[in-house]
This record gives sequence, structure tokens and C-alpha cells, in this order.
Amino acid sequence: MPIRKVNELYRLQVNDLVSVRIKALDQEKVAIFNPVGDENLNATGEERLYYDGFVVDVHGDIRVPTLGNVNILGLTVEESRLKIEKKLRDEFFREDAVLFVTVKLAGIRYTINGEIGQTGSNIVYRDQLSIMEAIANSGDITITGDRENVVIIRQYPSGQKVHHIDLTTIDAMNSPYYFVQPNDLILINPLPQKAIGTGTTGLQSLTTIITVFTALVTTVLLFTRL
Repeated sequence: MPIRKVNELYRLQVNDLVSVRIKALDQEKVAIFNPVGDENLNATGEERLYYDGFVVDVHGDIRVPTLGNVNILGLTVEESRLKIEKKLRDEFFREDAVLFVTVKLAGIRYTINGEIGQTGSNIVYRDQLSIMEAIANSGDITITGDRENVVIIRQYPSGQKVHHIDLTTIDAMNSPYYFVQPNDLILINPLPQKAIGTGTTGLQSLTTIITVFTALVTTVLLFTRL
């Protein structure tokens, strides 16, 4: 069966941070639309994105300098780009003006907890991140982690939904949950044998069971001899 990576297009939500850049042949004409201030020239990485990015407010709007409010709630980044470009042409530029608008998510932030090398929140400055890469960034799943039932709690405009993915099969790459989306919570549950305290591997579980059985037999023999 061929591998087909499925990357569901992400639709922007409230509190998402997006980067918007507007360019033209005459840069002076578009300078007023780009948020660059003296106070953030020395900032780097997440700090620069925090200062220069646009947060989607509770109404689904971002407020672009001069351009004003643009509602991008529920849109993909490409749909948002087209909407901003249309607004620019309708209100500030001629239809045949050469404009170059880019809209990007200001990084992918996710949280990973459970049976993982390093728990906590992470952010990667990329457009795409697979769950395997996210796990590797956090030190891999521990020996006690259940790779067959990884839980993903994903945010949607209508609320949270819980999804599951089995990372032990190649079919995982066909899952719509293979790629991490902003604000995903990834939970690595413990293996069943750890949850009930019988060991982390088959050998440990067998050893534990034999030990418990031996202790029970010894106890029974002691009581029968009294």
C-alpha cells in the first residue's frame, strides 16, 4: 500500500499568532502596512514574532496597520493572504499593482506530556511538523510509553476533540493527525502493564507475576502447616 501523507489544511483560530508581510515594487508605499518598530529591532525568534505578529482576537480579526481589521477566523493562511491582498487592491492600490503578500503562522506551538523524555510546551518555526518529529524533539517515548495509542487533543472552532493514532504501523503516515497543528496537546499514555504495576517489559511482567504467585503459595503453605 503506497504511503500518502495527509496534511489537513489548518484553519486559523482565536489567539493564533500570524505573520503578515506586504511588499511591492515601491517599498515606500507598503511600509505603512508592515509592523516594524525601533523597540523590537534587537529581538529575535519568538520575541520578534510576539512584537511583529498579529493575534487573532475573540472576533476573529487581526488589526493590520492602516489596513484596519481583517477577519481571518476559520480561513487557511492562503485564504487569508488572498483576502488581505484583495482588501489592499480595493482600498489602496490599483487592480494591476504588483503586490506580494505573505501570511504565515508564527510557528507551531504544541504541548506533549506523559511517558516522554521531556514534557512541556514547544514551538517550532516551520510550516509543517509531523508527530514523529515532535516526539523526537522531546526525547522520544520512554520504554513505558504506549506507542499504539497516542492521544491528540486538538482545538477546533467548535471546541476540543480527542483523536488517537497508532505509531507502530506505517499507516500512521496516512492519518489526518500525523501532522501537528498549533495548540495540539499530545499525550503518551503508559503501557497497560505499567498502569497496573506488573512491569514495563514482557520479561519484567512475567518475573513480577512469578514473584507474586510464589509469595502466595508460600503464604498458603505456611498457614496450612499451622
